[in-house]
Amino acid sequence: MALIGYARVSTTEQDPQLQLDALKAAGAERIFTDHGVSGSKTERPELDACLDHLRKGDVLMVWKLDRLGRNTVHVLQLIEELTERGIKFRSVTDGLTTEGAMGKAMLTIMMAFAELERNVMIERTKAGLAAAAANGRKGGRPRKVDDADAAKARELKGKGISVPDIGKMLGCSRATVYRYLSGE
Repeated sequence: MALIGYARVSTTEQDPQLQLDALKAAGAERIFTDHGVSGSKTERPELDACLDHLRKGDVLMVWKLDRLGRNTVHVLQLIEELTERGIKFRSVTDGLTTEGAMGKAMLTIMMAFAELERNVMIERTKAGLAAAAANGRKGGRPRKVDDADAAKARELKGKGISVPDIGKMLGCSRATVYRYLSGE
């Protein structure tokens, strides 16, 4: 029997160290970690590798249930597949396990709440973006170059000045200059 961990962070900027430390403290012998992968995705490279690695009698551990996924149906299918293969499941901080009827019932309930939390977050984000748009604000990163600088970039390019030199003159990257030369 091997204790195998799986950790996941949704963005590349997030640090999985908290999850890794908890899984190691719980006895994980090996940990698979997905970086920058949403829990709503069913295809995750490290999760797929982890599932391939697991053998009968092993225990798959996650720091928290929502690290396995945010889609109730998908997570329950994963846990069912593990059970059929003779692999146990354990969520370290939630104290959930696939052992016993109560454990399975609690997993189902907790997954429903994890999916609800994700859906509420999406609704709030959409509502916030709509409110900002109604007030004349646009989401996204602020423009590096204003319309006057974009016109200046086109003028300089027309005079034969190289894109890297235009970028230096305007204080922006070569990619930004190309973006504004293409009419964005």
